[in-house]
Amino acid sequence: MRQSRRNSTTDGSGSRSRGSAQLSLDALAKLDKVNAKKAGGWGQYDYDEEYLREVRKKEKNLEKDRIKGERAEKQKEKREEESMRRTVESDAAIQDEKARKRREERRKARESQKPRTDDELEKRRSAHTEDEREERRRRHEVKRTPPEREEKKEKRRQEKQHRTEQKKRRVISGPLAEEGGIDDDEYQYMMEKRGGGGPPTVYSEEQLARRKKWKRIAIGVISVLILLAIIIPVAVMMSSKKGGDSSQHNAAAGASPKTNNLDGHDRNSVPKEDQGTIYDPWAWFDTEDFNVTYTKEQVGGLPIIGLNSTWNDDVQANPSVPNLKDKFEYGKQPIRGVNVGGWLNIEPFITPSFFENFGSKDGIVDEWTLLTKLGPTKAKDTMEKHYSAFITKKTFADIRAAGMDHVRFPFGYWIVQTYDGDPYIPQVSWRYLLRGIEYCRQNGLRVNLDLHGAPGSQNGWNHSGRQGTIGWLNGTDGDLNAQRTLDIHHKLSVFFAQPRYKNLVTMYGLVNEPRNVELDTAKVVAWTQKAITQIRADNITAVIVFGDGFMGLDNWQGKLQNNDNLLLDVHQYVIFNIDQLSLKHRDKLNFACDAWTRQSQRSMDRTTGFGPTMCGEWSQADTDCTQYINNVATGTRWEGTFNTGNASTSILVPQCPLKTSACSCDKANGDPATYTDEYKKWLYQFAIAQMDSFEAGWGWFYWTWETEKATQWSYRRGLEAGILPKKAYERDWTCPKSAGDLDAFASLPEYY
Repeated sequence: MRQSRRNSTTDGSGSRSRGSAQLSLDALAKLDKVNAKKAGGWGQYDYDEEYLREVRKKEKNLEKDRIKGERAEKQKEKREEESMRRTVESDAAIQDEKARKRREERRKARESQKPRTDDELEKRRSAHTEDEREERRRRHEVKRTPPEREEKKEKRRQEKQHRTEQKKRRVISGPLAEEGGIDDDEYQYMMEKRGGGGPPTVYSEEQLARRKKWKRIAIGVISVLILLAIIIPVAVMMSSKKGGDSSQHNAAAGASPKTNNLDGHDRNSVPKEDQGTIYDPWAWFDTEDFNVTYTKEQVGGLPIIGLNSTWNDDVQANPSVPNLKDKFEYGKQPIRGVNVGGWLNIEPFITPSFFENFGSKDGIVDEWTLLTKLGPTKAKDTMEKHYSAFITKKTFADIRAAGMDHVRFPFGYWIVQTYDGDPYIPQVSWRYLLRGIEYCRQNGLRVNLDLHGAPGSQNGWNHSGRQGTIGWLNGTDGDLNAQRTLDIHHKLSVFFAQPRYKNLVTMYGLVNEPRNVELDTAKVVAWTQKAITQIRADNITAVIVFGDGFMGLDNWQGKLQNNDNLLLDVHQYVIFNIDQLSLKHRDKLNFACDAWTRQSQRSMDRTTGFGPTMCGEWSQADTDCTQYINNVATGTRWEGTFNTGNASTSILVPQCPLKTSACSCDKANGDPATYTDEYKKWLYQFAIAQMDSFEAGWGWFYWTWETEKATQWSYRRGLEAGILPKKAYERDWTCPKSAGDLDAFASLPEYY
């Protein structure tokens, strides 16, 4: 049993007094006076004033040491108590207690109707992954029995009563205070160390409960008022900004399982060791149009499960192109195609619903951070629902109906395999790629494979899978990731060299948009040649496609020209370059008709450029207003809110042609039903102008077919809005021979 704190004073050496508490200086002086009188005089008991001051000073210091000793001992006792508590209680009991407290806090919060602030909600959301929260919920389902709860409640009551009694028994400074020997500074010093400016106040349990209740009510009322002051104006602003663009949807959220073709098949046909894996159709969310017969056969290290053993290439996409079984004359007839971007790898502006519900503190900006946040189980469920619903069988029939003849399939390396530390879902998207290719076959559409995300990221942009640094041919693991990319290609090229793909997969891309301007160009060119040689050795006869790397088309003259059947891919947009972004509508149209046509012609000439050239990405967008087009939570050049945090790259002055505060994204982001006839006419001509220009080369692929709400980036939505030709090969407008013959568009405002 611990000694009373009042009897635990120490002398200067730190040893404990064996008797009662020490007498103060004044008490000693009184005792000396009595003894002196008994002895008949003061004698040696007479103290001078200097000596008294010195003794008082020492006594004060001793008292400080005593207080510090008490504090240290108290802390030691607390640590001992904590250690004992942890020893007695098991980890499960601790977790249960925490869960009970959280339930109690939530109950009290509901009673007081205290809404959480946005910061609190963000903090709670970012604390754990979805998988971790689910595991905790399952673990806390087991609750204490009523006797255990009563025992725990009684123990807490006794501990609280003990603490209250300790507060009441606490003294300020022992014998020194009793004798009036504490000055104001010493008193303030001790009060500050307790955490307040005065002696501790002791409340009864009933008083404490009342104080807490009123405090909660006050905080709740204030919070509600603050939230209303914020929410109402923001809601009004957002409703006016987003206006009629209410077509946003999350295909994954509404997806339903499609597994009817499993009926009549035996689940036991899948060996137990493969059940629940990619080889188990009963573990798939969607089995529609897949062959659900179990097989673990692979080609090139990639599974063939889901494929049917027969196929038919006797299909023609439209009258302007040859039948699938016949040869497509590349360079003599134009490619008219579309990307299915944002499907097999995620891009924020295409599917913003995946990113909108997270706060800035979560840092969810790309597929890597999104899947890390969701956790493996939730990520797999979310992604497979997206693969099943975002692009479907109907998509490819609609692409054919729009007069297209090619489809470009962007995908990340994780479609083949993942590496240590990757949050990506390995190989699940593989079977959806194979099914999408078969849907192309059924519609006579030829396929362009596009490795959109390489290991390490070839450009550091969000559509490579991971935003940030470039780790491909750059940095510590740059060479390792370059070799991994070759390994990925070896598996892919062996697989697609099968006879079933000879007429179908006629274009094979190396890597999308390598950021050559930030890399060692010589290393990129050397890697490209190595990849070409390897892929040809794997028996791929398709056209091999490589990216211009933003070097400028003219700079590819003299490079890689000794390779046959090699195609240079350039991506043309007017919104990421402020010189083009700031052009007036008529000037943008002229730029597309004239400048891009001459650029295509120059690149197609092997004496001034590389030779075979196509445009693998373009869109109708003439502003960078689309949500997340410049990355998640980043502003626009158009309105002058493009703040990267770096003065050299930020654009904080509006860059629409007016270059004033009148520059607005409202119209560009509005419902296309609100577009004026003049604006629709301009968008229609701008699209055809680009088609004309890129057909001066090998042709084009529009970016992209589907978006959740960005009309000027979706071919499907553009068709619905009447701003694209109904048939890509039948157009009722063309670029005039002279810029002076272009429409003036005088009534079209230049701020949108």
